[in-house]
Amino acid sequence: MRGICASVFLIAAAMAAAQPPSPAPQVWTMQDSGTTARLRGIDSVDGTVAWASGTGGTVLRTTDGGAHWTSCATPDAAKDGATLDFRGVQGFDANTAVVMSSGKGDLSRLYRTTDACRTWKLVFTNPDKDGFWDALLLNRFDVDGEMLGDPVDGKFAFWETEDKGISWRRGSLLGLNARPQEGAFAASNSALFLDERYGTGFVTGGPSGSRSFYSEDTSETGKFSAKPLPLRNGSASSGGFSIDARDWCCRVVVGGDYLAPDDRKGTAAYTRDGGAHWTASTVPPHGYRSAVQWSAQLHAWITVGANGSDISRDDGRTWQPLGNGNWNALSLPFVVGPNGRIARLDPSAIPAAAALPPAAVQPAQKAGIPHR
Repeated sequence: MRGICASVFLIAAAMAAAQPPSPAPQVWTMQDSGTTARLRGIDSVDGTVAWASGTGGTVLRTTDGGAHWTSCATPDAAKDGATLDFRGVQGFDANTAVVMSSGKGDLSRLYRTTDACRTWKLVFTNPDKDGFWDALLLNRFDVDGEMLGDPVDGKFAFWETEDKGISWRRGSLLGLNARPQEGAFAASNSALFLDERYGTGFVTGGPSGSRSFYSEDTSETGKFSAKPLPLRNGSASSGGFSIDARDWCCRVVVGGDYLAPDDRKGTAAYTRDGGAHWTASTVPPHGYRSAVQWSAQLHAWITVGANGSDISRDDGRTWQPLGNGNWNALSLPFVVGPNGRIARLDPSAIPAAAALPPAAVQPAQKAGIPHR
């Protein structure tokens, strides 16, 4: 969403100075990124290889779990690459990745590398002069992927690839109509989710409220249905910022208001029936949150934002603080934030908890879910 600009987030960071209640100690181990860019893109390929991206045309890469991060060549450096804001990055391996810049019109672009980011090829430029790209997801185990943009002519922009991000076409799924001033947030490249086993979806916000869009059918005949989210909303700075799913039944959305980073009201919601009904978290995270991810290793959800991070072991119903760092985006075990901040999760530092009941960790089964 165009309202998420660097200057406003500087205000949000300044407002995030208050300490959260009783955080657990040092679950994030800081790493040296070698940059002061505001990082919003992070994609962990396997915990050893990872890619990160941010302002000033910044793209980073590690092949040793973050012990060393190296700066990539700037895409389109001879033109205007150093002015681009790379809000999303998706890696296939140590050599191949696609990076997404976000900006009005042709400032939204996709670049692809196949030589460990020594060179980049421009593969797609936003054809909508009033468009703005928010999130990019590529399936590293297959050839398909999706990209989400703010509404153009009253409909969310939705793009698809079937060749690992080399070429793109406008998606044909129905049900993408937007309300006035409704949009997605490009805060963490996680307003969109995709899983061929049970569908695709995204979350929105804005003055007209926040919604979850979802389609079980990702084929050309598919249609999105939209459900309201019980999150803080009513302003251009509030709504749903990030969504993730652990299987068909269970998804979590986080958000709030980035101009009120310490206000925990309306910052998380969950569903256990595939998105038919959403429930506000009984004990929400301790502030605005811009990214959330399910960890199969921990059997828990991790969420991060401007004033810290939290964990939920009951599928989003309750959350407990993990720390108070300033973060933007998450791809476990890595987290990134402003001023080049990168850290790695230390699972051994997370307080032990009783095992989740079987119903909370066993995948739900649903027959007849269409695949692409």
